[in-house]
Amino acid sequence: MKISIITVCKNSALFIGDAIQSVLSQMHEDYEYIIVDGNSTDSTLEIIKNQEALFKGRLKWISEPDRGLYDAINKGIKLATGEIVGLLNSDDFFSADDILGRIASEFDDTSIQAIYGDVKYVKPINTRQVVRYYSSDIFTPGLMRMGFMPAHPSFYIRRQCFMQYGYYSLDYRISSDFEFLLRYLYLHRIKTKYIQMDFVTMRLGGISNATLLSYVSIMREHQRALKQHRVYSNILLLSLRYIFKLKEFILLK
Repeated sequence: MKISIITVCKNSALFIGDAIQSVLSQMHEDYEYIIVDGNSTDSTLEIIKNQEALFKGRLKWISEPDRGLYDAINKGIKLATGEIVGLLNSDDFFSADDILGRIASEFDDTSIQAIYGDVKYVKPINTRQVVRYYSSDIFTPGLMRMGFMPAHPSFYIRRQCFMQYGYYSLDYRISSDFEFLLRYLYLHRIKTKYIQMDFVTMRLGGISNATLLSYVSIMREHQRALKQHRVYSNILLLSLRYIFKLKEFILLK
């Protein structure tokens, strides 16, 4: 079963090599790797080109201006030819070499439309130091009214679903992933399966977890997405999510 992995990047020379190497290390070889670059001005493209031959035709990349992260993701999805599509951030890497194999085996069940698992956050340089573990095991669609969602970097979905339910919205700067999952999991109730497995290792410092202001922006955009789709929520419900998130840090101590 062919899996399309999409990495979006811009000036990502510091860490994109780790993402690339983690794809190359996968034991499951029926995949294509799509890199969508936003006109990098550092050595990102040089790193990509230096690794291209190792993929033996399974890597394709573009470099051009875009309208932001989610526009670039949509470009990657439209280039994809695999039956299954997933994302790998340019700062992140697969947590083991059997991740794609496990994903492919789960989709042998043709009734499953998407799967998701867990991710862990690490220090940007010392990637052995885990600072947070994001488990998706408690997730249910109803919890999206509180702002919960499964770990988005672990989310893999059948490509045909995009034709039915649409792509990532460009109306959200930081939370289009939440709106996307709200639409797919809460409104359309696609059939999913949770896999108790650490899929991706993520470096701290992305746009969604950088500052207190980011958390405020996330809550506002969550509110807007819920209102757009006529899903009842309020500030109190959305705030409860942050109390629960403390457990993701405490359990590591």
